[in-house]
Amino acid sequence: MKPVLIAGAGPVGLTAALLLRRRGIAFTLVEQAEELPDDLRASTFHPPTLDLLDELGVADKLIAQGLISPTWQIRMHPGGERAVFDLGAIADATGHPYRLQCKQSVLCRILLDQVRAEGGDVRMGLALESFAQDDDGVSLTARDPSGAAHRLEGAFLIAADGARSTVREKLALPFEGKTYPETTILATTRFPFHEHLEGLSNVNYVWKENGTFSLLRLPDLWRCSLYPDGEETIDDALQPASIERKLQEIVPWPAGHAVEEIRPYRIHMRIVDDYRHGRILLAGDAAHVNSPSGGMGMNGGIHDARELVETLAEVLDGQSITHLDRYTRRRRPIALQEILTQADRNRARMQERDPAKRSEMLAALQRTAADPVAAREHLLRTSMIEGLRKAAEIA
Repeated sequence: MKPVLIAGAGPVGLTAALLLRRRGIAFTLVEQAEELPDDLRASTFHPPTLDLLDELGVADKLIAQGLISPTWQIRMHPGGERAVFDLGAIADATGHPYRLQCKQSVLCRILLDQVRAEGGDVRMGLALESFAQDDDGVSLTARDPSGAAHRLEGAFLIAADGARSTVREKLALPFEGKTYPETTILATTRFPFHEHLEGLSNVNYVWKENGTFSLLRLPDLWRCSLYPDGEETIDDALQPASIERKLQEIVPWPAGHAVEEIRPYRIHMRIVDDYRHGRILLAGDAAHVNSPSGGMGMNGGIHDARELVETLAEVLDGQSITHLDRYTRRRRPIALQEILTQADRNRARMQERDPAKRSEMLAALQRTAADPVAAREHLLRTSMIEGLRKAAEIA
């Protein structure tokens, strides 16, 4: 039987590869980069994602390199009023009642090592250039750094090649949605915010006067998401002096805050109409992108990989190819309703500028956090467990 082809060695493609390997399904994964990057992308792992990784036998390695975060919060600055959500409330629904703060690149390396150790076919340094499909399978051409072309044949192609997916682009698929007006500026620093801000969690979404910021802690640094102030241009906001001024607003410190990385990025909310196009299947950011508020993008992509491989295995075991449509039926509505829409609401809440409305929102969140039943429902939804349960009920 022809192998399954996978484009992309990110968390989605590598999760799919290991899932296929565990089912004894041959695959060939191609990745343009010659080495996995160590850049800062996603950094939050939700409980059901950790449960899945535990089933694959790699969760312990990831947890050992991450930061267990039993709570997350929304707070006011500088007053410190906050609504704190404790994931212990959903301990009966998951083996990992916490968020894990860890760079996605750590997971990718763990997965790649495991896939290779189990004999998986991963080919780094091959840039997908073109592909074609017919009733019997998919063929693709990829080019290595020397310019040599490599032709591969497979039964199906999983497009896990990210938000700028080559596969999606060459299929000319509409990627409907919107781009948010603001630019987020990521700044990393080893400054110990937790030693200066009372009651800080490892994950914090914060309102300040006329603005917002977030503080996400990793084992060795803090990720600070900042925004231009007022009429400040992006170029001005990226200047070290502007970054330092904003960090001084968070915690005044005469010695300053040593910033290691500054990176701007725009945020999008987009989704394709159908995750299946013949024998080509889209997963993760290739299929949908969302605001990072709530940390659901990477996690949703990993959940895509699981559903896709389960459905694909049934087809390879004799089910009609049309059975693959179940993958779209189960994952697209969840991405739309539970990931994109929820992330959009999270972003809109933090973009609220009216002090009275902010106070109302915070009070409502505090009531939810204080009510055991309401808090549990809220955490099942924001931790993505509810979405997975809904998906499993779809025929």
